[in-house]
Amino acid sequence: MTPAGTPLIAHASPPVRALGRMAIAAILLLSPLAAAPAAAQVASELPDDCMAGEKIVCPGRDLRHIILKGRDLSGADLKGANLAHANLRGANLKGTDLSGATLDGADLEAAHMQGAKLEGASLRGAKMDYIRAASADFAKADLTASTIEFAWLPRVNLKGARLVNANLQETKLPGATLEDADLTGAWFPFANFQEVVMTGCKDCPTDW
Repeated sequence: MTPAGTPLIAHASPPVRALGRMAIAAILLLSPLAAAPAAAQVASELPDDCMAGEKIVCPGRDLRHIILKGRDLSGADLKGANLAHANLRGANLKGTDLSGATLDGADLEAAHMQGAKLEGASLRGAKMDYIRAASADFAKADLTASTIEFAWLPRVNLKGARLVNANLQETKLPGATLEDADLTGAWFPFANFQEVVMTGCKDCPTDW
């Protein structure tokens, strides 16, 4: 007979005791997971109050990690919005106002950004390969460590922009402005800088 208060597992056979200890360990290990709240869902739609008829007006909003892949955001007002790590791959951003917005780590691959306004925006570490951004305004934007490979950027304004450690491999920038820009550590093999304004540019190519 088991004395009162003595766990039954102490009198079980060795295999049973081992299994009992394993079961207890599993319960202790899994209990924090069971108690943990469900992970927040990633939004794939803009908030309802961002819609003003057919126009998107969403300045200064927190839209981090939002998934807007392939969406039509042309002409939208997203000034100062936080779109860090957003998925905007292939999105239509023609004429979109993203001035002062945060797009750090965002995926903008193959986005259409013709005439987009990104003055003073932060795009640190953003993925921008294959974008089409003719006449877009990136003045004073921070593009540190961004990848902009195989992009088409004719007449783009990069005056005073930071492109430190950026990857511009085979990107075409005919007629662009890189005045006072900083390309320290940037990589630009086979890039096209035809008729680019480079006055005051730091580490701009001299023999491209």
